[in-house]
Amino acid sequence: MNVRSQRLIGGILLFFSFAVLLAGAILSVDKGHGETAGLHLTQAEWLQQQVSGYTAPLPTLDSRTLPGTWHGTALPFRPAIALLRQAQSGTSGAFENAARITWLKVEIGQPFMRAGTLALYGARLKTDGTVAVYINGRLVHRAQQNGPLYNSTRTPLWLTLEQGPGQEPVREILIRLEHTPQSQVALSSLWLGPADALRAGYQVRQWLQQEWPAVLSAAFMAVGVFALFVWFRRPHDMAYLLFFNLSASAFMRGLHFYVALPIENDWFAWLTVNSLFWLVLSVHFFLRQLHGQPLTWLTRAMVAITSLVALLTLPLLALLPNMPTVTPLIYLVAAIMSLVACVVSGVCAWRHSGEGRMVVCGVFGCTALGMTDWLLQNNVISPEGWYFGAYMPALCFIVFGTLMYRRYVAAIAEVERVNASLAERLKAREAELEASHHKLRDIEMRQTISDERQRLMQDMHDGLGSSLISAIRSVERGDLGDARVSQILKDCLDDLKLTIDSMEPVDADLLLLLATLRFRLEPRLEGTDVNLNWEVREMPTLSWLNPSSALHILRIVQESIANILRHTHATEIHVSTAVHDNGVCIRIGDNGQGFDPEAMLAQGAGRGLQNQRRRAAALGGKVRWESGPQGTVFTLWLPQEAGIQVA
Repeated sequence: MNVRSQRLIGGILLFFSFAVLLAGAILSVDKGHGETAGLHLTQAEWLQQQVSGYTAPLPTLDSRTLPGTWHGTALPFRPAIALLRQAQSGTSGAFENAARITWLKVEIGQPFMRAGTLALYGARLKTDGTVAVYINGRLVHRAQQNGPLYNSTRTPLWLTLEQGPGQEPVREILIRLEHTPQSQVALSSLWLGPADALRAGYQVRQWLQQEWPAVLSAAFMAVGVFALFVWFRRPHDMAYLLFFNLSASAFMRGLHFYVALPIENDWFAWLTVNSLFWLVLSVHFFLRQLHGQPLTWLTRAMVAITSLVALLTLPLLALLPNMPTVTPLIYLVAAIMSLVACVVSGVCAWRHSGEGRMVVCGVFGCTALGMTDWLLQNNVISPEGWYFGAYMPALCFIVFGTLMYRRYVAAIAEVERVNASLAERLKAREAELEASHHKLRDIEMRQTISDERQRLMQDMHDGLGSSLISAIRSVERGDLGDARVSQILKDCLDDLKLTIDSMEPVDADLLLLLATLRFRLEPRLEGTDVNLNWEVREMPTLSWLNPSSALHILRIVQESIANILRHTHATEIHVSTAVHDNGVCIRIGDNGQGFDPEAMLAQGAGRGLQNQRRRAAALGGKVRWESGPQGTVFTLWLPQEAGIQVA
């Protein structure tokens, strides 16, 4: 057995259990009546009189003064209704200003007297006018005003009487039911007894026939309003708008059973009657939305019938002026229209949509419930029955709530499926990216090693290699003495050390790079009479500083200090740094013999100076010499950011 079948069987069992519990509660209440409630009145007399119009009931009345002949009847009282004759009289206007009064008299064989509060309870009475109840000829209860109003047939009859010393026992109950001509009334059997014993049955019926259906109708309407707001965000999905139309039509259809709106009775009747047709039409459009078949002929016919009924019952035109007499036939038309829509749309939905099958079953159930109400309202079945139509909104709520729940769960499942698919695709993509990253990292590492090898080879070729080759050739020719060869080899060793130092990470810190240079210079200066004044301070980092650019800076500074030691005969070397013109400056001064840098550069004799200028230009910087009798100051300017030019 699949999960869907298990859920269906579980729902049926749950509904059956609820129905059994409800029936048990009702039967237990009715059984309690027979044991403790007092008198169950099942016999009465009735007579009917024609009057010129609706009048207020008298405060006191003797039933013996009423004109006419009393006829015996059993309770429940439900005279037959001739619907065609009733409708004909309602449309002809022959009794437009007339009315009828049906009197029901119950005589208590043995006067009923109990201490405390007595209650008179009846499951239902039906009329479209004023209700008045007399006890021993005295008016004790009155419902509604004069005129043809819609009596709420879902409201049980309930009135209380105070009994005590000196009070007259109940001998006679006289009920006055005012109604329109040709329409008929109905009355259930009555209970007379202690209020405490009868109240439970009254409250159960009141709750099941009015209060609980009102709550279900309001809940259905609330869900419909929620669907309307969903449609505002998803206007392309008309199912939500149709669902709102369903809930609004169902709410207005049963509105007259729960509240009294401050509008004229004719307009109130027009609203409640036509809302039934709007409900059927909304169901048809909803089914058509589900099964996707246009059914043009059926749609046009239903729209035409709905429009025609709305026009004929419109109070302004007064084509059907007496609504209570013609509404039973109008409701019959609505029931037939609903059955046709169910059959035709049901066949299409059964083939194309599982949701449509569920809606068709729900609509069939609502139609069946509505037909039982129609039979009860027209005295075909006993007035002590139940208005199952009160639970039509509940059935609609269950059906369409189930549809919304299924769609919601399906949407969540789809989102989870999509998320799972996206997670798998993301995982696969991450694996691909990780593999690509490893490949790129390997390629980058190999490229970096290759570039660094190329740089070192180039530097060694231009510096160390060139010096060694020159020294070898000079030694072979015998041009150099041992001291000069030793000096050349020392220069080569210093150049090799600078190349190694340039490979150390300096984290874009020029100060750390210069500290490394100082560490290399101090051993070389120990055997000389030259003092080194080091005034290097904290400077901003150079983001572009890498091993290649670090080697350029080291060789520029090394060349400047080497020139001082070789040519100037200086006794002091002063190294300082400063921030200037969006960059940093390295200044190297001495107190030795000066020279003319421009002349040296012009004659081509200053090869070291040319190298310094070339290396500085490669870094985006500049070099400058200021020389005089007191010494020479060499300045190297470097940009703080790549691309910045000095003014």
